[in-house]
Amino acid sequence: MRSAIAFLAACILFPLIAQPQQAGAGQFGAQQAGARQAAHPATVASTRPYLLHLPGIAGLCEIDRALIAGLQRGGFNADVDIYDWTGEEHGMNALLKFDHNRAESKKVAGILLKQYRTHPDVPIYITAHSGGCGIAAWALESLPADVHVQMVVMIAPALSPTYDLSDALAHITTCCCVLNSRNDGVVLGAGTRILGTIDRQHSEAAGLNGFVRPARSDAVQYQKLIPIPYDPAWYRAFGNAGDHIGAMSVRFGAGYLAPLLCTGRLPASRPALQ
Repeated sequence: MRSAIAFLAACILFPLIAQPQQAGAGQFGAQQAGARQAAHPATVASTRPYLLHLPGIAGLCEIDRALIAGLQRGGFNADVDIYDWTGEEHGMNALLKFDHNRAESKKVAGILLKQYRTHPDVPIYITAHSGGCGIAAWALESLPADVHVQMVVMIAPALSPTYDLSDALAHITTCCCVLNSRNDGVVLGAGTRILGTIDRQHSEAAGLNGFVRPARSDAVQYQKLIPIPYDPAWYRAFGNAGDHIGAMSVRFGAGYLAPLLCTGRLPASRPALQ
C-alpha cells in the first residue's frame, strides 16, 4: 500500500520536478547539449551517426538533456534530435493516451524513415526512457522492411515484459540493449500494476526485471535483445542508484552509455570511478 501511495504521489509530482521545457531552455539547453527537438529532422548532411532520443511520460526534461550531454561528454559524437511525443499533456495523461501515443509512434517512424532515405550511409541510433521505449518499439514496427537502425538503448522501459519485440528487433542491425533495475519497483512495479504500462497492461514493466520472450516470438530476432540489469557498482562509479531516472545522468551517460554506443559492446561490469 505504501508503495502504491508513493507511486501515485510520484505521478503527480514527477512532471513538476522534471520540469518539461522547450528546446534551448535549462542547464542542458539544445544548443549546449548539441541536441534539437525533432520538428524538422534529417535536414543537414553529415557523416556523423544520427541519434534520436525519446523521453518518458514527463516529456522533454532536464534528465533528457543530461543524458545527451553525458553521451557527448563520453565521446559519442552524433547529430542528435529529441522528439517529445507527449504533446501538451505530461505525466499520467501522457501514459493513458493510447491512441495518441500510437499516432505519435507513426510520426517517429516518419522521422526515422526520412533520415534513412536522405542519408542511407549514416547509422541511426535510438535512446528511449520509460514510456518512450514503447514509442520506439511501435515506430520500429511501422518501418518499411528495408529500413534499419543500428542500435537501440531502452532505459527503464515501461512496456510489459511479454510484449513481443520481434517486429521491432527485425529493424535493428546490431542490438537492442535494455537497462532494468529491481530498485525501480515503485514506478515500474507497483505503479504499472495499478496504472498500467505504456501498452496498457496492468503488470510490472520490463524495466523492473527485463523482457521475457513470448512463446510465439522470433527466437532469431530475440538474439539481438541484450539485457543489462542494474549493477550496484554503478552507484559508486556514477551515482546511479537504480531508480527510475538513475541511468539518465551526465555521469552515467558519459561513463557507461557512451562507450556502449561507441563500441556496441558492454563496458566493464566493474567500472572505474568517474
